[in-house]
Amino acid sequence: MITTTRTLGWLAATVMTLFAWTGAQAQAAKAPDALIKEVSSDVLDSVKADKSIQTGDVKKVTSLVDQKVMPYVDFQRMTASAVGRYWRQATPDQQKRLEDEFKLLLVRTYSGALSQVSAEQTIELKPMRSSPADNEVVVRTEIRGKGDPVQLDYRLAKAGASWKIYDVNVLGVWLVENYRNSFAQEIGANGIDGLIAKLAERNKAAGAAKS
Repeated sequence: MITTTRTLGWLAATVMTLFAWTGAQAQAAKAPDALIKEVSSDVLDSVKADKSIQTGDVKKVTSLVDQKVMPYVDFQRMTASAVGRYWRQATPDQQKRLEDEFKLLLVRTYSGALSQVSAEQTIELKPMRSSPADNEVVVRTEIRGKGDPVQLDYRLAKAGASWKIYDVNVLGVWLVENYRNSFAQEIGANGIDGLIAKLAERNKAAGAAKS
């Protein structure tokens, strides 16, 4: 059974926040850490100023993700990694449905978690351990504000001259790995269609609760 926890909320919220930070700048031929540093403060300020997003307006969040996020994220890789070895067993139609439902799951969780964004929060970039020849890197940051800092680590892969994000670590938990465990349990019990149905059920219930 797929469960919802505070950690999953943080994971979904922060992965989507990171995606928004990279936005249209992701196509620039810049180092991944420099890219995140350049755009993160501006986008974080935009989120703080948008009350409709902070209150969980799913349509507004979905529009933000579709326009500024999805073109610059390897979401197929993210979904395939979350589904794990079962991804190759899925038909093209099942793969598309998994991507759609997984995206909606993250967006809905994100829309609720954005209310946690506070005015004093800032981003601190950690030194990056990589070489110019690396095609995959980890960028480490912290969100600082009231309370303890929140650790955020990001996996990015080179795609031509640009970088695309495919995973996020929050407080020591990688998003894809976390979902992979629960997805595998559901597929093992009810098959790929069972996982699709479970995700659709959760998304429908979340939508009904919001309306």
